Amino acid sequence: MVNWRAVLAGFVASIIIGLVSGLGLPFTNASLPVVGAGLAGLIAGGVAGYMNNRSLLSDAFHGALATTLGAVIVTLILTLLGTLVTGFLGLGLGLAALAFIVFTAVPGIVGGAVGGLLHGNEEVEMGRPAA
Repeated sequence: MVNWRAVLAGFVASIIIGLVSGLGLPFTNASLPVVGAGLAGLIAGGVAGYMNNRSLLSDAFHGALATTLGAVIVTLILTLLGTLVTGFLGLGLGLAALAFIVFTAVPGIVGGAVGGLLHGNEEVEMGRPAA
């Protein structure tokens, strides 16, 4: 079962970090675009895995799902902006950037697993309802 709250948190983190990473890490979009995608994947996957906190495999899956969805949205936004500014060159570069979504999923898997491990296996015991 998918924990959509964890996926949504990782998705939002992926979009924010993905759009801001080029501004925060100088020259990563121009020379090393994988660094920005990897960093966004690790952090967003970590957020999703931390919020999910079920099992290592489940946390990794949630991290990959959140970062992949976020990477698709970020790529579409940047492709649209690049096409508006540079025309067909921006469109071509944007379509080539879709290949980098795979590079975002791998750090998302690792980040999700690490986030789940950082959260620990603290189970919250719930009392029985008083009815």
